Amino acid sequence: MLTRDTATDPAGPRTPVDGEPCVLLKLGEVVLKGRNRELFEKRLARNVQSAVRPIARVDVIRRHGVMIVRTKDATVATVDALAERIGDVMGIVWAHRAWRVGKDVDSVERAGLELMAGRSGTFAVRARRRDKRFPMTSTELERRIGSAIVGKHGLTVRLKNPDHTLSIEVDRDEVFVFSGGLAGQGGLPAGMSGRGLVLMSGGIDSPVAAYRMMRRGLRLDYLHFSGMPFTGPESIYKAYALVRELDKFQGGSRLFVVPFGKAQQAIKSSGADRLSVIAQRRLMLRTGEVLARRLGGGTLITGDALGQVSSQTLTNLTALDDAVELPILRPLIGMDKVEIMDQARRIRTLTISELPDEDCCTLLAPRRAETRAKIDDLHRIEKRLDVEELAEQLAGSVQEHRPVYGDASA
Repeated sequence: MLTRDTATDPAGPRTPVDGEPCVLLKLGEVVLKGRNRELFEKRLARNVQSAVRPIARVDVIRRHGVMIVRTKDATVATVDALAERIGDVMGIVWAHRAWRVGKDVDSVERAGLELMAGRSGTFAVRARRRDKRFPMTSTELERRIGSAIVGKHGLTVRLKNPDHTLSIEVDRDEVFVFSGGLAGQGGLPAGMSGRGLVLMSGGIDSPVAAYRMMRRGLRLDYLHFSGMPFTGPESIYKAYALVRELDKFQGGSRLFVVPFGKAQQAIKSSGADRLSVIAQRRLMLRTGEVLARRLGGGTLITGDALGQVSSQTLTNLTALDDAVELPILRPLIGMDKVEIMDQARRIRTLTISELPDEDCCTLLAPRRAETRAKIDDLHRIEKRLDVEELAEQLAGSVQEHRPVYGDASA
């Protein structure tokens, strides 16, 4: 996975160039989809347009292996903002702030000279011809532009690990010239793999699980269980803030909140004792399944990691699977806490997750949780509670919220 930290020379073009500023997008595994590739690219183009709508109305032009994002009367500042926002859209590997210039060597040379003005150190020129009709080969173009830069700016050519790289890409109707870029998220366009529902706590794990499944093309909704009326609203605020941050990867996110305190009290009163943690989680999954089916979701996603806490044993995870018919995806299952925290830090959810709140999972929890839950015992507890009816009631009590990334007023 590529992250923003791997971007090289991200400043992009800031000097006046005789051309049009635009964003050139490089795609990853989308280009490997064979006959279905067009469907993936069309979805990705729509996702890009939706993500940047608050900035500008754009046209997304699909070419072989790349996309060009253009907007009317584009300025460098607008292109900078577009590239920054597009870097969060799933399916994009690189977002280059480029100049679209005429398809002649003189225009390319002028653009290259202006882009490398004011720089010091070493440089290299990398040229690529998607249109083989261009009169110069890639090597000839590199030498021509490189010699001009050496002659005018006195920079030193270094082909391996240069300080600056000037990229030239010859396309069907124009040439794109750029230096550096912003690394994107990779993966697949959100929505290509269907819909899922994330059981979103206020902790570190579930936001990372959500991010990993969005990279695999799922469009997600989120379900949070609060301890209300026995706790305050702090966990809801955290869940809202987490979903708002995650919304940058897909847009249109929905958060559903269920007051779960009375259901937990009923489980405790049923005599579940050490099984109460597993019984609570099974009820959450049942509630999630009811809601997911109403929303058209085909799977549930949790932040379970094998062995991370005492209740996350293989036996207990099997007991959780038994509660629902929908598949449960656990993208963190083989990760340790350090790995999960590193990814949470990269996607900027860690700071939010570390805020204090009253976690409903610890409310009314037993001193010791069962590590080898027996499904027959859980069935007996659930029969006393009439969990199917209870899950329906809980799913019917949800409050819907629409956290929007970048909405400072929320």
